[in-house]
Amino acid sequence: MTEEFHRIRRLPPYVFAEVNKAKAAARAAGEDIIDLGMGNPDSAPPAHVIKKLAETIQNPRVHGYSVSRGIPGLRRALAAYYEKRFSVSLDPETEVIATIGSKEGLANLAAAITSPGDTILVPNPSYPIHQFGFIIAGASVRSIPATPDEDMLRALHRAVKHSVPKPTALILNFPSNPTAFVASYDFYKEIVAFARRENIWILSDLAYAEIYFGETPPPSVLSVPGAKDITVEFTSMSKTYSMAGWRVGFAAGNPRLIHALTRIKSYLDYGAFTPIQVAAVAALTGPQDYVSDIRALYKERRDVLIQGLHNAGWDVPPPEGSMFAWAPIPPKFADMGSVDFSKLLLKEAKVAVAPGLGFGEYGDGFVRLGLVENTQRLRQAIRSIKGFMSRHGVTPLDPKEADPAKKRS
Repeated sequence: MTEEFHRIRRLPPYVFAEVNKAKAAARAAGEDIIDLGMGNPDSAPPAHVIKKLAETIQNPRVHGYSVSRGIPGLRRALAAYYEKRFSVSLDPETEVIATIGSKEGLANLAAAITSPGDTILVPNPSYPIHQFGFIIAGASVRSIPATPDEDMLRALHRAVKHSVPKPTALILNFPSNPTAFVASYDFYKEIVAFARRENIWILSDLAYAEIYFGETPPPSVLSVPGAKDITVEFTSMSKTYSMAGWRVGFAAGNPRLIHALTRIKSYLDYGAFTPIQVAAVAALTGPQDYVSDIRALYKERRDVLIQGLHNAGWDVPPPEGSMFAWAPIPPKFADMGSVDFSKLLLKEAKVAVAPGLGFGEYGDGFVRLGLVENTQRLRQAIRSIKGFMSRHGVTPLDPKEADPAKKRS
């Protein structure tokens, strides 16, 4: 009875635990820690959404079990969003399901479609549930490059040629957590053509669809003709409307995959609390000024953080989307690895970041910084980091050599 349970044995130690433990100890000692480690929005949801929640919760009829696949109005609202935003038509009855956050949806779909020993293609680094949802379900994961370019496409072809058994599903996530890469429509066209030819399911995580900083909004893979034949896409209210704790997400796309997720969920849950679903409808169908405002807020924070880090001697590419910066560990500390560097930054600069190793082995040369503090706190963090870097002999970058407006190639 001392042996670990089989599925638990397949999960490595939680990488973030060491930094979280040190952070908790520092705060318990009264230290002021600026936490850029977790992607937890610090803004309140739209006022009209909170008002709708408060109004709906007064109805005694809404406190019973809800609908596992989401109330009809919420599924219709998501379909209308896809039509307006991506010109993608969805049947709310067969091609949309509400989930208790996109993370739950991804994990339950993995359980629904995975047989032990299946091969799943997952970018590395990536959000942990992308690989561990399938590992928990009994699959084997083959890592592919995380960049939406020829490197990923070449790796996909190699994977099909050399994997035994042949891969059954591919995970995509753009704008990406943690790397902040954004994919183009042309890239998605190539991915869809490849997956259709090889009979591979595409599971796309589009949680950061509305957090972008360029002129062109990120596309949906479902907008590619024929994508719906092989694709399901996950979205979320968490970042777009600062509703992370409300746990409202969606899966949309291929009816067979949606049906599989619906069946699994019918055994596991009764859906999100009905007033939360009603308020989510108000978010999707009401005024959308909040979305552009929150995007501008994150862009302002991004610009403050990236410029400040450059001035401190830390060359960090500006993220194209998401609410994170994916920061290469400064050369002075590169040999430490992401966990030890994160602990050192916490100890000496009082700034918490997420070690890149937590997102996969190829993330170990990076740390993730969240745009989750106001500009005043970000400037405080920058001052602390600049002092930390200076004490270790790192000088500010030459402005001619470090252009904060540069794009990652």
